[in-house]
Amino acid sequence: MSKIILTGDRPTGKLHIGHYVGSLRRRVELQNSGEFDKIFIMIADAQALTDNADNPEKIRQNVIEVALDYLAAGLDPEKCNIFIQSAIPELTELTFYYMNLVTVSRLQRNPTVKSEIQARNFEANIPVGFFCYPISQAADITLFKATTVPVGEDQKPMLEQTNEIVRRFNNTYGEILVEPKILLPDNAACLRLPGTDGKAKMSKSLGNCIYLSDSPKELKVKVNSMYTDPEHIHVEQPGHLEGNTVFTYLDAFCIDDDFGKFLPEYKNLQELKDHYTRGGLGDGTCKKFLLNILNDRLEPMRQRRKQYEQDIPGVYDILRKGTEEARKVAAKTIEEVRHAMRIDYFDDHELISSQSEYFKNKK
Repeated sequence: MSKIILTGDRPTGKLHIGHYVGSLRRRVELQNSGEFDKIFIMIADAQALTDNADNPEKIRQNVIEVALDYLAAGLDPEKCNIFIQSAIPELTELTFYYMNLVTVSRLQRNPTVKSEIQARNFEANIPVGFFCYPISQAADITLFKATTVPVGEDQKPMLEQTNEIVRRFNNTYGEILVEPKILLPDNAACLRLPGTDGKAKMSKSLGNCIYLSDSPKELKVKVNSMYTDPEHIHVEQPGHLEGNTVFTYLDAFCIDDDFGKFLPEYKNLQELKDHYTRGGLGDGTCKKFLLNILNDRLEPMRQRRKQYEQDIPGVYDILRKGTEEARKVAAKTIEEVRHAMRIDYFDDHELISSQSEYFKNKK
């Protein structure tokens, strides 16, 4: 069996470092590993419209922002297919078929759907498209027969529901679809990076994001305002690591080599943590260290983004080619699905022949 990756993002704005450590960094590593036969990266504009139907221009403008962030982060169009979801009509068709395999009560039990509905204040008035997006996501994954889906921890319930749909389909129509496996970040701090304000989730709507495209000046303001330990008022006081956003970010980004470059008085992160917890180390020093690390990681992305920004038609050409390749794979899978569901009428010559004989000989 081929090893295939499918992953992507909703184009609701520029991508932030939570996206990067949650899945984007891993995507680049996987693309460069040579272990996978195909890698599909989807810009999920149709899914973004499920809760932005009244503002399609927002989605339209953000498609290019996400594409630029992908390329800046190191995704290589020679090694992966970056495509636009709405340009693959087979996804809509497969979603429609899957709707017959999932109950309303099952969708209501999906923890991710519950939390997203609450976050958007949709409790009393849920758009049907948004309510059904786990089904749409299952179609995205299975249409390309993905074996691996690198995502954040919050997407585990979605993958579970996808596999339920796969099993239901295969039991009903035959072994056509593939059950994907989730690939979570291997660093616990990366599972869900908190916002700069210490809130549980980095979110555009909460204004607590650090974007991949932030300038050094913007980054400095955000890091300096980050939530730390409210009880660590004086340098000599012992500090606490739990809930301290600066140290959570250091867990996600810091490597031992960073100390030699930016903070040579320590050998590794554990030494820094030990000093902080026993007292005598200020938050300002830790923030400056984190700022240097983040600038070190983001500067190559900033430079690549600037280059791609000078050739927007070229970026759209990358998206067009990636979408064309994705469409070829989608067409093959949907043909297999139709055949399994016995709805490929025009291609079923045996059906046409048998019915022809039946009606000719009918008395």
